[in-house]
Amino acid sequence: MTQNTYYDDLRLLSGRIKTVEIGDSEGARVLIAPAFGGRVMTSTLAGPDAEGFGWVNRQFISSGADDDVFNNYGGEDRFWLGPEAGQFGLWFKKDDPFDLLHWKTPAGLNRGKFRLTSQSKTAVAMTADFKVQSYSGTTFTCAVRRVVRLLSRGRVAEMLGSPIPAGVKSVAFESANTLVNAGEQAWTPSTGLLSVWVLGQFKPLERGRIIVPFNRGCESELGPKATTSYFGDLPPQRCKIGEDHLLFSCDGEFRSKIGISPARSKNVLGSYDPDKRSLTIVQFNLPGGASRLPYVNSLWRLQDQPFAGDVVNAYNDGKTQGSQKPPGRFYELETSSPAAQLSPGQDVTHVHRTMHFQGAAEGLSQIALRVLGADLAQI
Repeated sequence: MTQNTYYDDLRLLSGRIKTVEIGDSEGARVLIAPAFGGRVMTSTLAGPDAEGFGWVNRQFISSGADDDVFNNYGGEDRFWLGPEAGQFGLWFKKDDPFDLLHWKTPAGLNRGKFRLTSQSKTAVAMTADFKVQSYSGTTFTCAVRRVVRLLSRGRVAEMLGSPIPAGVKSVAFESANTLVNAGEQAWTPSTGLLSVWVLGQFKPLERGRIIVPFNRGCESELGPKATTSYFGDLPPQRCKIGEDHLLFSCDGEFRSKIGISPARSKNVLGSYDPDKRSLTIVQFNLPGGASRLPYVNSLWRLQDQPFAGDVVNAYNDGKTQGSQKPPGRFYELETSSPAAQLSPGQDVTHVHRTMHFQGAAEGLSQIALRVLGADLAQI
């Protein structure tokens, strides 16, 4: 199957909305859509005629549709807020069951356009203002500042802790997402808290896997290695859990999700495609002492512990029960900030970095072993 190039996606998007590009002289480009919630739609490391890394929902965008439930444009870095479900969740109305038939993206996130406030060759700044309401009825008045920056190879090497191996090309960017309590009331645990939630959508990998490292230790001290029950039981062949990392299927064929708790989480996850020799790394600013901080719980049920949620999540789209149609074929790499207990005017910033590498298998293996603690020969 022929894949669309970065230029194909740029042409499609530019025919509908104003787009913004940042890049360098080596062929790295990053495509941003302020009108589509400030998303980074896709990126490339070898110029416009190469394939883009982000999953772009071409059929939905071409239709010009406005979906009241979810305007799923795609994009490899989008801004959302958590929690999704539970008594403080934002995607369900009071007393509605927690299922796909009643799941609905808040209007401020679904239709919210970001305003472009500054732009250079390597960075874009955007802002947005909106309100969201929780299952319990609390209204949150939000102001968001979002800055997307291209990361140089030198900066990426610094973050990886070693040079990028010879023969490996790269493109990398980060989004710095600042959430401000723009209302008149403090956000408190008793009425619910928000978190910054960044999600990247990528093309499904038939033979590839998502790789999520986690802290070693016995479950009596650190709790389960991973949450795998978001959407029912997860067949073991779809999630292989080792002592310090897991491998999760991302073929877009079976709707499932995993999560890593604050006690287990590291500041990184990724995915590997052995067919295209492509490695994706996602890093984020995990706070020190995260295990002692509240994280919103997005499990689809009323919760005994609404602030015992996950820091890192990964999602695989696909078949669902009954006749419910999945939103598309893709997988997601997701990270979240701690729950934001903010007085009026206070803010929290969550930084989410996406790095793509392509080239010699030996070079990619060096990166994966150092950063993810995983042997790519397992995949």
